[in-house]
Amino acid sequence: MIKVMNISKRYGKLIALQDVSFTVNDGEVMGYVGLNGAGKTTTMEIIAGVTEPTSGDVEIEGHSVTKEKKEAVRNLGWVPELPIFEQDVKALDYFVYLAGFYGISKDEAKKKAEELFSALGLSGREKDKLKNYSQGMKKRFALAASMISDPKNFLFDEVLNGLDPEGIAFFRDLAIKLKKEGKAVLFSSHVLSELENIADRIVFIHKGRIIKEMTMEEIRKSASANAFRITLEKVDNEVMDIAKKYGNPKLQGNTIIIEGFNGDVAGLSSALSKYNIVDMGRVGSNLEEIFFKLIGERQ
Repeated sequence: MIKVMNISKRYGKLIALQDVSFTVNDGEVMGYVGLNGAGKTTTMEIIAGVTEPTSGDVEIEGHSVTKEKKEAVRNLGWVPELPIFEQDVKALDYFVYLAGFYGISKDEAKKKAEELFSALGLSGREKDKLKNYSQGMKKRFALAASMISDPKNFLFDEVLNGLDPEGIAFFRDLAIKLKKEGKAVLFSSHVLSELENIADRIVFIHKGRIIKEMTMEEIRKSASANAFRITLEKVDNEVMDIAKKYGNPKLQGNTIIIEGFNGDVAGLSSALSKYNIVDMGRVGSNLEEIFFKLIGERQ
């Protein structure tokens, strides 16, 4: 569990955050939504312990980030928007180096690296220097590094930026997997349609202040659209039979529009995973509609 308690951050006269509070529960994905400069990354950096709050505190699994940083961040995995690593070093060597901070032996670290690199799609690139990794690969490496200590909590800060559809799908499915494992995930993103697919709750931040917190159920009920689209590599009768369990499906090429969608995105994604999902999202984004309404009210 991540508990953010009245954190504020000032840079001289600039107020980056003011009295920000929220809790990310175990087995939950919380979306963190705001315009550029709203304070999302500053919040993440304070939670991760790399920036000190001017006031307030954060607890991770009951440990204070300001008073017990080592114990707190041991239970936290952080993937920033732009991971910064030593570039002229091989990925495996750097992973082993980072594992040393957790008291993990070289042999154990190599074994863990083999498991994580395989699971995260980096097999065969262990001996490549990080400067030769693509942006998506660097984010996957950052994820591998964040999972060294098998933390109970994760921060994903705009990890979808700059990724291709395959990379976006990877992090979407990962967030759902972590949730099922009982992890707490704070996920900020400008790709609001993807947050709709994975989040249980949304926290809206604007100009350093929390302006609203809503469950996805509340968002679905308060917005106008109630249809869901999913595009597959192939569609057959079995696909349509599966889709009928989630609403009233209509076929448009390889895209199924499910009207009256019942909201079970994880169930639909799992049921159709073998058909290779190309894209999915709500028709007429409910979250986007509410976001811009809230922001507009405060301009």
